Amino acid sequence: MPDSNPTALQLTAHALLIGDRINTAGFEGQVLSSAPMAVRVGDNGLAVLFRYGVAVFIGLSAAQEADFLERLQTRTFGNITPPEEETAKIQVAKEAEEPIPVGGPIQVREFSLERLLVVADALAKSVVLGRDERQVANVFDTIEPFARELGRFGKTSRNRTDLLKLLGNSLLVQHRLSGRVAVGEKPDVLWDRPDLERLYARLEDEYELSERVETLNRKLAVIADTATTLSDIIDTKRSLRLEIIVVILIAFEIVVTFYEIYARKGY
Repeated sequence: MPDSNPTALQLTAHALLIGDRINTAGFEGQVLSSAPMAVRVGDNGLAVLFRYGVAVFIGLSAAQEADFLERLQTRTFGNITPPEEETAKIQVAKEAEEPIPVGGPIQVREFSLERLLVVADALAKSVVLGRDERQVANVFDTIEPFARELGRFGKTSRNRTDLLKLLGNSLLVQHRLSGRVAVGEKPDVLWDRPDLERLYARLEDEYELSERVETLNRKLAVIADTATTLSDIIDTKRSLRLEIIVVILIAFEIVVTFYEIYARKGY
């Protein structure tokens, strides 16, 4: 466990979103925790694995991280290249755990396993939110031409499939947030260590987890409403086109009928 080294006063935590899912079942190694999966690496390193695709390395060298990621290749599904990442410093506080200074290290009373798991949970959620925020921003960039075209010309040339893809992307992000990642839920370790809730509250505030989730949900709602509205417009346009075709066919049938009547009278 990282706190086994009494001379270590600062550790580096490196969170990597490497895929959509990591299979942690039957993982070989010195397992220190099962929810989330925490494995000792070397003498003082710790690797924390989250099933929603995040690996958090604490106190590992670059070579150790690379070796561990190699072990995870066969257990990772939906690989993300390059991986989303976030780094933080963890420091032993001199007296008690204090508020995290802006841009400064995360201060903890000691490098206990439970405290490091709380830190890893916050970093894992933050790195997932970072990727989702980028994806939602890309969807907004795609929607903007739709809205601009609709505002200028009162119609859009895009097809319904493009809009459904946008809606599908937003639903995937929403599924990750509320389903697999469950950003709004507290880490499992707090059930056994309620005294660490204050530490998690500081981390949640530092990484603005709740605020970022609310912002993403609002943006996802806007995307869904916009895609639905544009889809309805396209459907209405298609229905109008079909109605015009039906009217033309009826008119053509009437013309043919009158022509046949006229032709018969001519004989």
